[in-house]
Amino acid sequence: MPIKDLHVKAFDEGTIVKLELFEEYAKQWLPTFIMSEHKEVWIFDFFAGTGYDIAGTAGSSIRILRQIKNQIGNIFQRKIKINVFFNEYDDYKFEELVISCNRFLEENKDVARAINVIFRKCDFNDLFHKCLSTINQYPSLVYLDQNGIKFIADKFILELEKTNKTDFLYYISSSYFWRFGSTKAFKNVIDIDMEKVKQNPYKYIHVAILNHLKCKLPNESALSLYPFTIKKQSGMYGVIFGAKHKRAVDKFLKTVWDMNKLNGAANFDIDDDNTKLQLDLFDGKKFNKIETFAIKLREKVLSGNLKTNEEIYNFALDEGHICQHASQVIKDMKKEGLIYYCEKSPLINYDQIYKNRRIIEFKLIR
Repeated sequence: MPIKDLHVKAFDEGTIVKLELFEEYAKQWLPTFIMSEHKEVWIFDFFAGTGYDIAGTAGSSIRILRQIKNQIGNIFQRKIKINVFFNEYDDYKFEELVISCNRFLEENKDVARAINVIFRKCDFNDLFHKCLSTINQYPSLVYLDQNGIKFIADKFILELEKTNKTDFLYYISSSYFWRFGSTKAFKNVIDIDMEKVKQNPYKYIHVAILNHLKCKLPNESALSLYPFTIKKQSGMYGVIFGAKHKRAVDKFLKTVWDMNKLNGAANFDIDDDNTKLQLDLFDGKKFNKIETFAIKLREKVLSGNLKTNEEIYNFALDEGHICQHASQVIKDMKKEGLIYYCEKSPLINYDQIYKNRRIIEFKLIR
């Protein structure tokens, strides 16, 4: 499969969704570490492109710089060192990348003073392993963009799994698996049981890739992986997010649920939740994603399997839901006289549980 040139025409709608997700997560990630005790952080964009497409739409590199600009006051106040690493292998794209970024920095001299920008024109396979020691040493945000078969390999995620302060977003051309996943060329890079995968509808191919990667992780791994499927005219694509820290997972889930309040997992109605608003004459009410989660959480609480705000918060993250969804369920259960807690709020959020260590127990009313 040839490498696809994404910059000979304007970004399509799906690519813009990916770029918006990358930027929105950077917006969440940057202040977390700028305001922390860390003195140095890194952002790696290994497939940085040209900076802009031919229509002038910003690519990932410019979007990163924009979000750094939004934090410029905090950066100077905290005296934190921000390292930004842009790599682009193609000669023409690399030249355009340097021009675009330098123009941005010339127009925003405060950003230029606040950060250390590193440009590289290297093959990703070689460069990635050279950067791993830095990624492991400092808090890092890593962008990966599969572009051709050789960059699909799960070995990159398995290497990132060994790091401890790394969040990554990995963009994958998921539909290629559906088309070519059984070929020898694909299986030499990443071996997925395509017969099993194709037992489910095509729209779930990105989720199937994620599940394959989860099975590859060490049993004791603390790495959490989450999908965001992106539907384009040309097929199904998607982002895989990975992080070990609960705050990072919380921020990613907030980002994707803000992008799609229906499911927080795709840029379209992947589970046909809109059709579940109507009563089926034969099967009765069908529950959408949020309703299904609410039912499952209620059952866990009523059975005594989940008793505290900490347990419920972690359960919500594992299920791919934001804390507000869990909080609403607990509030409703209290109103219904099923449980009791003395606080005004159920305190189901990261700051109360892990920062303030306010752990409360929800007592069943028999």
